[in-house]
Amino acid sequence: MPDEVLADVADGVATVTLNRPERRNAMNAALLSALGARFDELDARSDVRVVVVRGAGPAFCAGMDLREMEDRGGAPNDPETDVVAVLRRIERCRHPTIALVQGDAIAGGCALALHCDLRVAADVARFGMPLARIGLVVPFALGRKLVEIVGPAEARLLLFTGRLIDAACAREIGMVHEVRPAAEAEAAALALARTIAANAPLSLLGMKATILRATPSVGDDVAHEDLDALARRARRSADAGEGRRAMLEKRAPRFRGE
Repeated sequence: MPDEVLADVADGVATVTLNRPERRNAMNAALLSALGARFDELDARSDVRVVVVRGAGPAFCAGMDLREMEDRGGAPNDPETDVVAVLRRIERCRHPTIALVQGDAIAGGCALALHCDLRVAADVARFGMPLARIGLVVPFALGRKLVEIVGPAEARLLLFTGRLIDAACAREIGMVHEVRPAAEAEAAALALARTIAANAPLSLLGMKATILRATPSVGDDVAHEDLDALARRARRSADAGEGRRAMLEKRAPRFRGE
């Protein structure tokens, strides 16, 4: 089995690649574990100045692996573990991070991009949090990050409708910093990374630490145990099971509010 997450470093630029192209880089347990481990390794390296996160193949990341969730009975761990914990680990990386979104960034994949400091998207990329379509509730930490980036009004539209938006729309609402033609997106992201890597290392570390301290979503100052309980209830509901099966079977779900 190939490594779920690849990493290499050249001239101060680390590239982290989600390596499950056959599953559109969906997040299974092995990928999440490897992703957290890669960031631990890169944080400890003195030759890293900036980290680029990308997906192998045409997709950036399709979110959680619904097939694995179905095999596990639809009961993944609580919101503050697994994907949420790994994304918060990425957010707290001491180096600046850039998401190179060359294709779809859906649900947890969209959240992964949002937890990077900067986002460069190909014009063919799509973004969305279609959790309501499969009977799920966004974990508090991920919903808060979405609100931080695009504001409450756009977050409401994305979460309530579950619709996907194209890269141009994502740029308009502040979700991404640059949109480039698909053939140019990688070069644009790497050029941005090299520009950052050329700056003074201590300055970069200090700037990143300052931004983290000043960012409300990094703090744990808001009580949300009730929301976590609601998310758990939704994940274990009959509707969530129906939503997963419908998605895997490529049909419309039949929700019953149970």
